[in-house]
Amino acid sequence: MTRSTDQNLLVLTIYIIGVSYVFNLMRASIDDRIKYEFKKSDVDDQLKAQELDEKISISFKLNSSYPLEEKKEDPKDQPLKELSMSIENKSDNIAIYVDWDNSSLIIENSKQSYRVIRRSPDLIRDLGVPQSPSLIVPKKTLSQTLSGENLYERDQGTGTYTAKKPIVDISELKKNKSQAKLYNDFINGREELKFSLQLVLRLSEVRAGLAPGVNVPPISIINCPFTIRKLPWTYALPWNKKK
Repeated sequence: MTRSTDQNLLVLTIYIIGVSYVFNLMRASIDDRIKYEFKKSDVDDQLKAQELDEKISISFKLNSSYPLEEKKEDPKDQPLKELSMSIENKSDNIAIYVDWDNSSLIIENSKQSYRVIRRSPDLIRDLGVPQSPSLIVPKKTLSQTLSGENLYERDQGTGTYTAKKPIVDISELKKNKSQAKLYNDFINGREELKFSLQLVLRLSEVRAGLAPGVNVPPISIINCPFTIRKLPWTYALPWNKKK
């Protein structure tokens, strides 16, 4: 009886070791993914505090997840390099001007700030050239893709500029020894990374015309915060992928 029990325990132990080994191999094969979250409630609170909540709505389009680092084998699945933003003018008589040159991307963890560049289909001009403000007339929505000035690189063949680097470059964070603790805490799910789009808007009542430098509309600064967190490996489970 004792011998049979010992054999059963041995079989059970081998089985548990085998299952654990396969389970660890499965976890190791799952790609690391990260999730961006736009803190819309923070923006709504700012708009309400400035009595603009009934005039302006700001939203962003984000994927459910992104790869941790660049993936050469899948050009469609890449880190977030640009923001797709929509600004709705809900008012009846207010013109909204988006001041791109005074707006900025702020990377909180590295304490860096970059001038915003709005993307156009043929972005071939020198990035240092001033950008014209975008006008949003009443009851209309502006949809625009944008990124930080430092993220754009010029293609020598076409002469156009495209965003080549992630908004938050986690691979660079990994290489920076002074950021080792932050990187490890982020990878282990103990810390979030943060950045924000500081959007400068000018509002004016609709009228026949607005001469440059005359009756400049008042400024409204809206800080659009984002957080980045590493997803646990369980994101790959079939029932989680459907969410």
